[in-house]
Amino acid sequence: MKKLVFALFWVGTLMTIGCSNNGNEEVSEQAIMNPLSAENEGKSANGKLPEMTFDKDLHDFGTIAEGEKVTYSFRFKNTGNSDLIIQTASGSCGCTVPEYPQKPIKAGETGFIKVQFNSEGRAGIQEKQVTIVANTIPNTLTLKIKAEVSER
Repeated sequence: MKKLVFALFWVGTLMTIGCSNNGNEEVSEQAIMNPLSAENEGKSANGKLPEMTFDKDLHDFGTIAEGEKVTYSFRFKNTGNSDLIIQTASGSCGCTVPEYPQKPIKAGETGFIKVQFNSEGRAGIQEKQVTIVANTIPNTLTLKIKAEVSER
């Protein structure tokens, strides 16, 4: 019986050590949806939150040929006072695919949201959106792209 208890003790200890995050911090959904709880729990914001400031929030590709894939990188800066964490970025349809930084953006640093638009089967004026969810207030931001797609 003592051997069984001893073995269970070591298995539990090894599981606890093996399941530690090894320095990789995971951000809770609560920290994104309610950024005041992230670093400033129990304190007022007092300018301590991250802030995502874009050079522009609309890009016009102009006239492009139907079937063409075009990309644009929206440049932003964290003008707040704590790490900016982007939880998701999603396009308004499958033809609009964003890529965003997976690591926190420190205060004062810049980053890019790269957006690719596939005009295959989309003739005429196209206006699409990318919705970003981050630990900012408000926690959702919207970028827009547009293009006039000429038929082949």
